[in-house]
Amino acid sequence: MLLRFSVANYLSIREPQELSLAASTLKDVKTGLIDCTVVPSGKVLPLAVIYGANASGKSNVVAALRYLRSAVLLSHSRGDPRGGVPRTPFALDPACAKAPSIFSIDFVVDGVRYQYGFKASDDAFDAEWLYAFPKGPRQKLFERKSKKFEFGRGLKGRNKIISDLTRANSLFLSAAAQNDHEQLSKVVSFFRSLHIDTKFSIGALSASLTLADNEVDNRVIEFLDKIGTGVIDYRRREETTSDDIQVMQREIFSVIEKRIKEPLEVPEAFFVKDVVIELAHRGHDGKPVFFDLDHESAGTRRLLLLLGRIFRVLDEGAVLMIDELDASLHTQACEAVLALFSSPATNTKGAQIIATTHDINLLRAPMLRRDQVWFTEKDDKGATHLYPLTDIRTRKGDNIRKGYQQGRYGAIPFAGPISDLIATG
Repeated sequence: MLLRFSVANYLSIREPQELSLAASTLKDVKTGLIDCTVVPSGKVLPLAVIYGANASGKSNVVAALRYLRSAVLLSHSRGDPRGGVPRTPFALDPACAKAPSIFSIDFVVDGVRYQYGFKASDDAFDAEWLYAFPKGPRQKLFERKSKKFEFGRGLKGRNKIISDLTRANSLFLSAAAQNDHEQLSKVVSFFRSLHIDTKFSIGALSASLTLADNEVDNRVIEFLDKIGTGVIDYRRREETTSDDIQVMQREIFSVIEKRIKEPLEVPEAFFVKDVVIELAHRGHDGKPVFFDLDHESAGTRRLLLLLGRIFRVLDEGAVLMIDELDASLHTQACEAVLALFSSPATNTKGAQIIATTHDINLLRAPMLRRDQVWFTEKDDKGATHLYPLTDIRTRKGDNIRKGYQQGRYGAIPFAGPISDLIATG
């Protein structure tokens, strides 16, 4: 369960910006709130949506959480021992190039709250820390300053041995996971439960390859049917990929990794087989008629993939972060996705979803609380600021959609009349 995430000096984010999923004391709808005794209100939000103008930094909030997850899971196993730490500090202030990027996160595993974070420079991870709150007061599990480690009494295991194995450009938590540290592996399981989706449009081939090792969940087909896509069933066919194509695919992903300065997690099945997925529609005689994904809309293809991940997240009680939830999707489809997380009937294990969106119609969704609405806005120095609607005085029953359109909360591209944008002379 995610409680809080903050980041500083990364991409367009200069000063520390924080996203919180702890429920406020607002008297908004309480249906779907997740019980959690470690936060003051006793409740955690199952969802949050982030609004903002184009290029305001919404996607960079997603990218920051993805970077943190990747560093924890992969910095020790896939980092270049001779290289530094790949990162992208805030570029519009020269001083930020030498300042560290800082990431911090609070989460709950097995009823215990943890706080973890690190500071990264170009050459090394300069600091790293992990605290636990098993019975209220904070307990230090470990603190790291450069290559110097301090371990708390509550952290058992081969701490000294693993710290000796930890490179300057790898995280101790990552090294601990790679070396089967029993206590910390449980903590790392939280980061494995973070699912982050940044694919805006999905081609037919991409969708088929993504589904290579998975059957399509029957709940996905049922959902697609209920929202009117016409899909009632599916079938799949596997074909072996030629050796030449496999080599080309691996070379492409190697180039991408170097470009984005971040390891990619790609299933081996992606390279060795082609899976052709066909979706069935009901014919005039009532019998199913199957179509290749090429003949389906971009929205149907995207839902096919998103819903598979969504139902896995719901089953696991995990966390899903989606960039541009509304890409190729109708408002009602987006609202139905959010409803899966806000309904106790479908979200029985405390799963959470965080989504960026431009769809202002979602602000009228009945399940959306004011403390679940966040905004991003850039200042005159080009730096992203992330803030909740609760920072602005509103009342229960306010027309949030109308207020946002009118610029009352900021985070819009242009505050004046549209006619000013097209005026000439």
